[in-house]
Amino acid sequence: MHEGGQALLLSEGVILLGFALICVLVFRRLGLGATLGYLVAGALVGPHVLGLVGDAQEKISLAELGITLLLFVVGLELNPSRLWRMKQDILGLGLLQVVACGLALTAIIALIAQFSVPAALALGLPLALSSTAQVLPMLQSAGRLRTPFGERAFAILLFQDLALIPMITIIAALSRNPADAHGPSGWLLALYTVAAIVGLIAAGRFLIRPLFRLIGNLGEREMFVVAALFTVGGSAAIMQMLGLSTALGAFVAGVMLADSPYRHELEADVEPFRSILLGLFFLAVGMMLDLGAIAERPLFVISMAIALIATKTAIIMAIGMAFRMAWRSALALGLLLSQGGEFGFVLFTQANHAMLIDPEAASLFGAIVTLSMATTPFLMGATRRFREAPTQQHETRDGPVDEGANAIVVGYGRFGQTVSQMLIANDIPVTLIDSDIEMIDIAGGFGAKVYFGDGTRIDLLRQAGASEAELIMFCLDGDQLSAEMIEGVHEAFPNAAIYVRAYDRRAVIRLRGAPVTRMVREVLESAVKMARLALDDLGVSLEDIDRAEDMYRARDKERLKIQIETGDMRAANDRIITRYEKPSQS
Repeated sequence: MHEGGQALLLSEGVILLGFALICVLVFRRLGLGATLGYLVAGALVGPHVLGLVGDAQEKISLAELGITLLLFVVGLELNPSRLWRMKQDILGLGLLQVVACGLALTAIIALIAQFSVPAALALGLPLALSSTAQVLPMLQSAGRLRTPFGERAFAILLFQDLALIPMITIIAALSRNPADAHGPSGWLLALYTVAAIVGLIAAGRFLIRPLFRLIGNLGEREMFVVAALFTVGGSAAIMQMLGLSTALGAFVAGVMLADSPYRHELEADVEPFRSILLGLFFLAVGMMLDLGAIAERPLFVISMAIALIATKTAIIMAIGMAFRMAWRSALALGLLLSQGGEFGFVLFTQANHAMLIDPEAASLFGAIVTLSMATTPFLMGATRRFREAPTQQHETRDGPVDEGANAIVVGYGRFGQTVSQMLIANDIPVTLIDSDIEMIDIAGGFGAKVYFGDGTRIDLLRQAGASEAELIMFCLDGDQLSAEMIEGVHEAFPNAAIYVRAYDRRAVIRLRGAPVTRMVREVLESAVKMARLALDDLGVSLEDIDRAEDMYRARDKERLKIQIETGDMRAANDRIITRYEKPSQS
């Protein structure tokens, strides 16, 4: 690239980043989320407002890059085992939501906006999708992602991500693009899409897996990223050669890697780029919005956005109640998922390329999606169930660093403090990690150095020196751990023994089969200790106290073993001590 082109690229990049930084900070401060900040920043620097970064058509490749990488990240998260565990909600709630909302919105567009049936389908089906990039952070900030409500919302979003593939196929099948007179028909293109997906999946199993196995044996961590990008680029290029969607190729590539035994390593490498990729995508979307076309028909945009929100809220609420949700929870679920989503922009672009809709319609409905996304924070603020948690301090804290510690203790609450102090008392180097800023400050006042971070993240554990540590001890409060996460840590750091603080016996049963060296139920020993003290105060002999403890531990161990084997909490209830049992005479 010549010097003038490099200077132009650099200046445009600085302008984009500067506007994105300012807008996101302002919108975050107003509680409206980063997504709207990126959209507004893109619209401001785009050709329809300030025109600081050139013509929007020149930025189409930028948008396609953001879309392609975004879909790769989404595909990478769709672990088949995770989908299987949530199959009822995904195939029940998710399927009904997409089909019912898609058909209802298609009918509204066809009847009110007077679009043809193919065009109405190309617009109505994408509007059934919600914004994963907006909803998931909202659930996380409200602390409800792992609740039954949050899991159902997540199940619907997962099905919507999967529904992207058949929606792209439907648009390809309806295509009226005569650009290539010798090109395949719409239905033949749909067959090509299915064949390409099957071929990519087969390539993933017989080519990509051996490739990553070879890289894993070599121990070159950077090559994981290179191989991942090669897989994305190769999949997208194959789709492009067939005249299909490069975004679909990237999505399938992500799913292929999600099924790889090395996907946890890849997730840790890609995770830091997630916000950047989403920001890049939304900046490009904002730049491509035709504000002139929107200004000509503002009533249409506003009325269709209202119709979108009302239709999706009503349908999702009805489906939720049919699945035995309380009406308040069902209403909150409907409001949470009432907006259009980022994949709508992807499908509108596909529909425009397929000549089902014109560029003006794509801009209008892109504005409708944007407006619906802008209303979501206000709708959530109007419901008590989703009032935002108290604002957390976003202070800068030192991240954990590799200090050659023999043990890493994740969680410095009342449990982790005891564990770490006993290790330190025996001159064992310990690295402490916690995500509670207040706890870190209090610990600092007593001279303890606790690093800030999410200790369940593999990349953060690696930065803390987990590759050389002998012990990784999860002392987290509450029921936060999953077998999948433990397996990922074990895959990344096979030489470290993993110790887990289990919340209760349900957690022990759930983590069965996970590569845990030792698992400790957090209140077991203290409860036994209290019982011994009580018996001693009652005058019971030491021999009888020991007998009672031995009987309880034996019964409890036997019962827990049966529960783990069967997965049934009600198994072996006859092992519970409910009446006095006279000791046998020897």
